[in-house]
Amino acid sequence: MKQKYDYVVIGAGPAGRRGAIQAAKAGKSVLVIDKGRTVGGVCVHTGTIPSKTLRETVLNLSGWRERGFYGRSYKVKSDISANDLQKRLHLTIQHEVEVLEHQFGRNNVEMVNGYAKFVSKNEVNITLASGEVVCVEFDKALISVGTKPFRPDYIPFDSKRVLDADEILDITELPKTLIIIGAGVIGLEYATIFSTLDIPVTVIEPRDTILDFLDGEIVDEFRSDLRNRGITLCLGSKAKDIKSTGDRVFVRLEDGRVTQADMVMFAAGRVGSTDQLGLDECGLEVDHRGRIDVNRRTYQTKTPNIYAAGDIIGFPSLASTSMEQGRISACHAFDIKMAEQPDYFPYGIFAVPEISTIGLTEEQLRDKKIPYQCGIARLRETSRGQIMGIDSGMLKMIFALESRQLLGVHIIGEGATELIHIGQAVINLNGNLDYFINNIFNYPTLAEAYKVAAYDAWNRIENIAQENGAEGVNPFGDDPKNPLTYLKTG
Repeated sequence: MKQKYDYVVIGAGPAGRRGAIQAAKAGKSVLVIDKGRTVGGVCVHTGTIPSKTLRETVLNLSGWRERGFYGRSYKVKSDISANDLQKRLHLTIQHEVEVLEHQFGRNNVEMVNGYAKFVSKNEVNITLASGEVVCVEFDKALISVGTKPFRPDYIPFDSKRVLDADEILDITELPKTLIIIGAGVIGLEYATIFSTLDIPVTVIEPRDTILDFLDGEIVDEFRSDLRNRGITLCLGSKAKDIKSTGDRVFVRLEDGRVTQADMVMFAAGRVGSTDQLGLDECGLEVDHRGRIDVNRRTYQTKTPNIYAAGDIIGFPSLASTSMEQGRISACHAFDIKMAEQPDYFPYGIFAVPEISTIGLTEEQLRDKKIPYQCGIARLRETSRGQIMGIDSGMLKMIFALESRQLLGVHIIGEGATELIHIGQAVINLNGNLDYFINNIFNYPTLAEAYKVAAYDAWNRIENIAQENGAEGVNPFGDDPKNPLTYLKTG
């Protein structure tokens, strides 16, 4: 007799874990199937946790945070090796796995190591490590298998000199020079991490721009920082040929440029790990990158009892949003009551420096012709910034001109991914400029930058109001009362 579960989750990454635990807390029988030997998925083993651990280790051992005081040549450890980086990485992953396994055990979530393949919309075969195939039935299912690096045929991957973004974590020797193909979030994070070790880095990108979804002023600041550190951006042309000869790798671009390095990392996109799932048996299809289409409010696929969440459904492909997608899908699947989700969430890029953003950009507001004003604070202007030796970074807030409602927060610099949550709370509670003017921030902290930026915006808005007299702040009188809502519905 086949064993039956209320909920089968395929993939134990952030979306799968959160969905499984939510269903289990509602009293449902839950089985998680994952091809890895331990829980965690790409997030824990090759993605988010490893890359952020690598970043923190590099910042500590290189003495990067102290160079504002002691000079660019300052280092905590003079001879940093790949082994130094991997020690902390393995300890962090081990601890994370232990925590997650404890969560599964505490919530009575079953987990099996094996490969899942649909045989119908209510059945899945599991191929165990022993080779045995077990079939289980389910009422509802969640697909959260994540993604893997895109590996085009023209790239001569050899796991030594030419690697993908997963393989870079297993290197046994640090390169003297590095080429990264792809100026997306992953490529730029690794570019800045290796540059922090004083390794010359070249980034190749076929587009003429980078990080187009960010506020343009933040991107300009980031590009300036990359230039100052000696990171070379080869934009506007695709890598055409790669040739590995001995200990050198040569890359030729379509426009004829040639560059070389000890190592090449290809980070131009990822594809869904869906090719072995037998999705046609349950009525599902994928796009050219192996991604599954879903209802973006419920994460339900076109097969009603099957859901998908996490990187497998595409943008924003963040661990934070994936967790929430998994939880929401389980709530919808089993009619569990939940609050309506905010429209805006923070986006974090763990480069050096960090970038984090929430809400609307200047470009979006100009496109919709929404009147606004900005306030900017340089992190070096805060007392805490001076104490820490920070010499770069900025916090930018955007307010509606008439209502003074906070529309967007964009930060680059030390602690950006932590600082963003103050702006997140104010935006999602429809707060305005008055909050920052009237409230007290701990002193000295980097969070003081919010108050500095708020006063900057206040001065600009007041100057416009004084010039316009009794007619209000906006002389044209066409400022929507809630631009956040307006942009969503207008």
